[in-house]
Amino acid sequence: MTAAEPAGPGRGSLRDRAYDALRRRILEAELQPGERLVERDLAAELDVSRIPLREALRRLEADGLVLLVPHRGALVSPFTPADVRDLFDVRESLESLAARLAAERSDGEGLARLEARLHAARAATHDRDRASIAAANAGFHTDIVELAANPLLTSMMRPLAARTHWLFRLTAQRDPARQCAEHEGLYAAIAAGDADRAADLALEHVADGRAESLALAERWSHPEIDPQAVAARRRRRGS
Repeated sequence: MTAAEPAGPGRGSLRDRAYDALRRRILEAELQPGERLVERDLAAELDVSRIPLREALRRLEADGLVLLVPHRGALVSPFTPADVRDLFDVRESLESLAARLAAERSDGEGLARLEARLHAARAATHDRDRASIAAANAGFHTDIVELAANPLLTSMMRPLAARTHWLFRLTAQRDPARQCAEHEGLYAAIAAGDADRAADLALEHVADGRAESLALAERWSHPEIDPQAVAARRRRRGS
């Protein structure tokens, strides 16, 4: 394909198509942490030119799913144990707050959406559908943030949504029945308007997955694939 796109969908739609396809492949673990993303091959697979593909990769970098290294190219974020630890540090604080506010502010419509997520998680757990379990559980946590009705909290949590979904998919070995039961308890506290209990349960639920997730991250993460890329990311964080 030449640099100029053919007549038809605009560059924005091509960028969105590439973004959606790559995001899905990462979140469903078709592309593994640390895996290199070769632009030439991806452009051919997705039937887009390099320009919308690079725009899609930049969006994925903002999601924390892709790492772009000058003069080296792109790779799926290594998602190291340190990254997982940092994610848990933030989630433990903000999701506890979200649960507290959701218990105080949720309405019937919002609770119905949250309960529907529980039904989806139960069905996926029964079917042992790991991808659907991850999507339903991630959606449950996102719905609680929405029920909190705090725009600042929502804006702070939005960049974490993709990484949280990805974490759930990569840690699908964790006991889904236990997670579902914990979500049911959290839902009950929010529905009852018990803000203190909702906050406590949210903190316990998130913290409960920390140790096992860190252990699993040691298995999937391969920072040695590109140590310069990881170092570059760390330098950017410190800048």
